[in-house]
Amino acid sequence: NSFANGCGATEYTIPDSVTTIGDDAFYCCSSLTSVTIGDSVTTIGDYAFSGCSSLTSASIPDSVTTIGERVFSGCSSLTSIIIPDGVTTIGESAFSGCSSLTSVTIGDSVTTIGNYAFAGCSSLTSVYITDLPAWYKIDFGNTAANPLSNGANLYLNNELVTNLVIPS
Repeated sequence: NSFANGCGATEYTIPDSVTTIGDDAFYCCSSLTSVTIGDSVTTIGDYAFSGCSSLTSASIPDSVTTIGERVFSGCSSLTSIIIPDGVTTIGESAFSGCSSLTSVTIGDSVTTIGNYAFAGCSSLTSVYITDLPAWYKIDFGNTAANPLSNGANLYLNNELVTNLVIPS
């Protein structure tokens, strides 16, 4: 809860010396608009940026392997997110209620996306991936864990997937 409920800052850079962003670290920092996460962070804890309603951008480095539960839930101003190749797990409800989220890029290492991870992402129109077999192998907790569940288009290597043949 380092900066929870009123950090006052509009932008924050988490230095490279930090390895973990703890649970509730910036919970409900309503004035926070931008966060840059240092290259040594490997874990973003549960509810870390939840309720940061003014957050429009968040930069997640390749070093992150785990995005906890509800990390960005309720970040209603967040418009796009890139989940880098190092991430293997996206927690339950991680992006739920991100009603302005229009695009998400999901790295090739993601193997698990928790229940309701993209629930309430009503503006989501584009999901970008680079490895179709990696996409097939993702364990989606439920329908609302799949970012395509709201009618978003799937793009493979920046090309809209219009025909899909699933290999044996």
